[in-house]
Amino acid sequence: MTHEEIGDWWSTSLTRVAPGEIELRGYPVQDVIGRHGFVEVVWLMLRGELPEPAQARMLESALVSGVDHGPQAPSIAAARMAATCGLGLNNAVASGVNLLGDVHGGAGQQCVALLNEMAERRSDGTGADVVAESIVAEYRERGGYVPGFGHRFHPRDPRRDPLLDMVREAVREGVVDAGPLESALALEKALEGRRGRAVPMNIDGATATVYASLGFAPELARGLFVLSRSVGILAHAWEEGNSGARIKGPLPRAVLAGYTGPATRLPGGVHAD
Repeated sequence: MTHEEIGDWWSTSLTRVAPGEIELRGYPVQDVIGRHGFVEVVWLMLRGELPEPAQARMLESALVSGVDHGPQAPSIAAARMAATCGLGLNNAVASGVNLLGDVHGGAGQQCVALLNEMAERRSDGTGADVVAESIVAEYRERGGYVPGFGHRFHPRDPRRDPLLDMVREAVREGVVDAGPLESALALEKALEGRRGRAVPMNIDGATATVYASLGFAPELARGLFVLSRSVGILAHAWEEGNSGARIKGPLPRAVLAGYTGPATRLPGGVHAD
C-alpha cells in the first residue's frame, strides 16, 4: 500500500494539516483566529462556506436559546450526579450528553424533518393551513405527539417569541424563505383548533424553525442542540463537582422511592400481616 493510499483512508474536505499548517475548509487557521467568531466557524465546518452576518446571528441565537434548562432536565441532572460520583469533568459531560436521545433532545430533529415534509406537501400549491390540519389529524389518529409543540413545564416557552421574531425579520429582509415559518405557525394554529387551547412551540419547535429556515439537515438540528446544551451540562457538572457533595442520587436521602412490589415475605414465602 502506498503512502497516498494510506493518506486517502481518512481523506476529508474539512481540514488540511501539514507540519506548521492548519486549514479549515481552505482557510488558514491563523487567518480565522480573531477574525471569525465561534458560530461562524461552526457554520463553516458544517456548510463549507462562511455565513452571511444575518445567518450567523440566527444560528447564534438558536444555540444560545438551548444552552440550559436547569437541574430538572435529565441531561443536566445526570451530569451533576456523575460529578458527585468522582467522575472527571469530561466523563460527567459525556454522561449528560448521552441522555440526549429521541425523547429528550431529539424533538428538534424530528420537527425539522416534519417542516421539510410539509414543504414537499406544499410544493403543489397546497396552503400551509391545509397541510398542517392534515398532519395534526394523522398524529392524533396514531396517538403521537407533534414534535416541537407544547411544554411540560412552561405554558408558553419564553424562548419561542425572540427566535420567531428573528426568523420573521430574516424573511422580510430576504435572508431566508418564509416556508418553514409559515408551516410552523400553521401547525400551532391547527393544534390549537384541535385541542381548544393554545399549544405554542417549545424550544425544539422554535429552533427547528430557525434551522429549517437556514437549510440545516434534520440530523444536524440534533447535533447543534447537543453542541448548545453541552455548555449548560459543562457548567452544571463543574458547579456540582466543586460543591463537595458525594454520591448524590436522584432523590434527597430523606425521600424514599415508592415501592409497588409484593408485601414483605416471611421465610417460606408467607406474607407478613
